[in-house]
Amino acid sequence: MAAHQLNIGDSRVIESREVGDGKTIRRRREAPDGTRFTTYERIERPNLAVIKKDGSRELFDRDKLASAIKQSVGKFFSSELEVENIINSVEDAIYDEGESEIFSKKIGQIVLDKLEVVNQVAYVRFASVFHSFKNLDDFVRILANRDNEDDKKESK
Repeated sequence: MAAHQLNIGDSRVIESREVGDGKTIRRRREAPDGTRFTTYERIERPNLAVIKKDGSRELFDRDKLASAIKQSVGKFFSSELEVENIINSVEDAIYDEGESEIFSKKIGQIVLDKLEVVNQVAYVRFASVFHSFKNLDDFVRILANRDNEDDKKESK
C-alpha cells in the first residue's frame, strides 16, 4: 500500500466531539477520495521554558513529557487513555504553577506525585529514572521513605 498524503484543508468534518479532558476536540474527517482520518485540536498554552540541570533552557514540549512517561512506566497501565490522563494531569499542574519558567526537577516531582497516587509500580519505575538509581539499595530507600510518608499521613 502506497503512502497517502492527506490535506486537511480538502477534507470535510464528519463528526466532532470533545475528548474526556474537556480541553481537546476529536474530529473525524473524510478526504475527497473517501479516506477517513482523525485529527485532534488542543488548547494552545503560552510558551513555558524548562530549566535543565545544566542551567540551559528549552521550551516545554508535551510530546517529550509524554515520551518520558510512557517509556518509564512501561505497560503498567491498562489503557492508553490512563497514560494520557496522567500526561494531561501533569501538564495542568505545570501550568498551574503560574510561572513562565519551571525547573525540570520540578516537572519530574510533579510526575512522581501523580504516579504515586495512580500506580505504585509505575511510580517506582519513574523514580528509578528520575533519581538515577544505581543499585537495589536506592529502590529500598525510596520505598522506605514512601512508607514513612504514608505513616505520617495516617497519623494525622
